[in-house]
Amino acid sequence: MEKNTRIYVAGHRGLAGSAIWNHLQEEGYDNLIGASSSEVDLRDRPAVFDFLRSSRPEVVIDAAAKVGGIHANDTYPAAFLSDNLQIQVNIMDAANDIDVDRLLFLGSSCIYPKFAAQPIKESSLLSGELEPTNDAYAIAKIAGIMQVQASRKQYGRHWISAMPTNLYGPGDNFHPENSHVLPALLRRIHQAKVDEAPEVVIWGSGTPLREFLYVGDLAEASLFLLDNYDSPETINVGFGKDLSIHDLARIVADIVGYQGVLKQDPTKPDGTPRKLLDVSRINDLGWHARTGLVEGISATYTWYLENITSVRTR
Repeated sequence: MEKNTRIYVAGHRGLAGSAIWNHLQEEGYDNLIGASSSEVDLRDRPAVFDFLRSSRPEVVIDAAAKVGGIHANDTYPAAFLSDNLQIQVNIMDAANDIDVDRLLFLGSSCIYPKFAAQPIKESSLLSGELEPTNDAYAIAKIAGIMQVQASRKQYGRHWISAMPTNLYGPGDNFHPENSHVLPALLRRIHQAKVDEAPEVVIWGSGTPLREFLYVGDLAEASLFLLDNYDSPETINVGFGKDLSIHDLARIVADIVGYQGVLKQDPTKPDGTPRKLLDVSRINDLGWHARTGLVEGISATYTWYLENITSVRTR
C-alpha cells in the first residue's frame, strides 16, 4: 500500500482497532478513515453504506466487533450473534458496493472446535463442535470468513481474513465480569492489592491453557498480511506458546505486586481446555510475535494505572 492509501479502520476506538490505527500512523500512513459508534452505528445498514460511499476507502480493515469474556458470551449469546453478523455483513456489503479490492477481516480463535488437535491449524475450521459458552460469537466470525471467501469468488476481490488468538494490551475492556480473562485478572488483582484483601477468587479450575498476543503485535501482523498475504484460506495470528490460567494469574500478581492467596472457584466454567494456534504459516511468511508475556502485561498494567479513571468498563 502507498502511504496515502485511503484506509478505513472499522472499530478504530477498540482494543485491536486502536492499535492498528496507531501502528499505521507510526508507519507513515496519513490518509486514515475512522468513525466512532456514535458517528456511525455499524449495525445500521443504510448508515454504513452512506459512510463508505462518502469516504470512499481503498482498503478496509474490519476490526469492529461486539466482544467479551466467557461470562458475557455465555449470558448474551443473541446479542453477540446478531450484532456481529450485522456489523460484518454491513461493512462487507458496503465495501463491495464501492468496489473495495483489499479488505482484512479479523476474527477470533474461538472459531475452532473445542477439542481441535493442538496446536490448532487453519484446516481445523468446521471439523468439530464449538465451545458452547461462546458458540454464538464463533458462528458470527465463521460467517465473516465465509463472506470473505464468497466475495473473492463472486467479485474477484483480494480480501483476506485472519484469526488472532486472545488479545490484550492498552485500551482493553476491564469490566469485572464481561471482560476477557487477562484484563479481568489484572483489574481484580490490582483492586485486591489496593484493598489489602487476603485472597482473590479466580474463575474456574485454573487448568485451562491459553495463548495471549499483545495487541501491538497484532497491529504489526495486520499490516504485514495486507502487504504479503492473498488467499481465501484464513490465517492464524498468535504468539505460539500457552500457559495455564493459574500460572497467568500468578504472573499478573507478581507484576501488580499482590502478595495474597489466589483461590480457584471450580464452580465457574472453564471453557475450552486448551486453545493454542499453529502459527507456522504466518511465521513462514516472515512474521513473528515480538512481545513477551511479562513485557506485555507490564506495559498493559502501566497503561491501566495511568488511565484508571477512564478505562473501558462496559
